[in-house]
Amino acid sequence: MQPLDDRTAEKIADIVVDMGGPYERKSYELGPLLARAGWSPVPEYDGSPRVQWLAEQLIENRADPARIERFLCRVCDPREYDDGKVVAEEFRDALNGVLEAEGLVISAVGGRPVLGELGSDGAAHYSEPDGLEERLRRLVLDEVAAEMLVNRLTEARICMRNGAHTLAVIGLGSLVEGVLHAVLTERDEKVRQDGFVNEHGRKVSADRVGLAVLLDTARENGWIQFDAHRFLGPVKEFRNFIHPRQEVASQARLDHDTVMMCWGPIGALFNDVEERLAAAGG
Repeated sequence: MQPLDDRTAEKIADIVVDMGGPYERKSYELGPLLARAGWSPVPEYDGSPRVQWLAEQLIENRADPARIERFLCRVCDPREYDDGKVVAEEFRDALNGVLEAEGLVISAVGGRPVLGELGSDGAAHYSEPDGLEERLRRLVLDEVAAEMLVNRLTEARICMRNGAHTLAVIGLGSLVEGVLHAVLTERDEKVRQDGFVNEHGRKVSADRVGLAVLLDTARENGWIQFDAHRFLGPVKEFRNFIHPRQEVASQARLDHDTVMMCWGPIGALFNDVEERLAAAGG
């Protein structure tokens, strides 16, 4: 994602504030909106005109594409509105009209907004989330584990570029597993005290816990939303292809598009975890 043009930022701010419209945001609502989008620290509103102030925040932070992406997706998130999906879709349509010039589009995938690149065919194409290595190192406290996960990401990229699509999606699935394991064991007090529990109510040691339990625990403990949990389901299934018998049984034929499908859920995962940490002041 390239930095937003100044005029694009101004148009986005105008849509979001909706001055005089049915969904007008008051000055005291702008900071909380940014907070829910995972901005930390949240800029303090200085009393200037609302549209101008919000545009300035977008322009000043455009060097942080992950922050901009979370903001755009939050504006289109049904959780943001009393009327849920209906209003979220109105904002998504309006923002997409502006983002088209930037080659971007917000899609509703698995019930949640995801930012993608606008292809020549007019469809959304997903690619690796911006700044993923840096974001990963911020989330994973253990430097050795963070370096190992960055290596997994690098190897998945190599596989993707060279047509090893099955190994690429297996690598991305292991990346998701590693990030969730690190976040939960390092940052989740309930897991640190009680450990992991599988779907049958049995305790699972941290060194044997699988991706399914990690996803369920992350959802139950509020690290990822229900839609992100569901959205990550295919990535979990692809991760299982590390066992050749699973791939044979599914008769799957993985290709470049399959790899691209994984980036949307991974972006949703990082966005949710970052929003949770920002809300907790972490």
